[in-house]
Amino acid sequence: MFTGIVKTIGKVTDIQEDGGRRFTLESDLDMAELGLGASVSHSGCCLTIESARELDGGRREHVVFATNETLSLTTLATWKVGTAVNLEPSLRLGDELGGHLVFSHVDGLAQLQSLVRDGEGWRFRFSLPRALAGLVAGKGSVSLDGISLTVTDVDAASFGIAVIPHTFEVTTLKHRQVGDFLNFEADMLARYVQRQLSFLQN
Repeated sequence: MFTGIVKTIGKVTDIQEDGGRRFTLESDLDMAELGLGASVSHSGCCLTIESARELDGGRREHVVFATNETLSLTTLATWKVGTAVNLEPSLRLGDELGGHLVFSHVDGLAQLQSLVRDGEGWRFRFSLPRALAGLVAGKGSVSLDGISLTVTDVDAASFGIAVIPHTFEVTTLKHRQVGDFLNFEADMLARYVQRQLSFLQN
């Protein structure tokens, strides 16, 4: 379980094909504190730390594995050496819940339609596949690439978010361009409501 508050940004340094893909990332996450087998959100996708080691200059390196199923449903299939990745260790009981409860189980991909400056901040607009559009509500929460964000408005096929300067600078949102796809996770309550309604409609 996560909160959608990004701890740091890592960088992909190596990719190996091995019945899936094994990614090596460099970051400043404290792997001694996390431990092997720990769950870490990688741009909204929960992955397990397989190995880790210390590097010079206080940096660390860790390795995670993504199955073919994960690659088919997320942006991980597009990652290359040098790709920046939002990282968040899992939530511990007693930690502050600064964002909203996030599984880091990706529902699908949202595509960036527009981004414009709005004072010191930014406004982003995303489109979603029809099957996911019903999971988004105005003033509700979504996770995009592992970032907890509040929906400003929604229509039949798209939704908007407003991003403050701090969030823009400390996440990978500053690298996004129109046409990019981001890992999308709906608020967990929306999933259960949709499921219940599907039974009522039948």
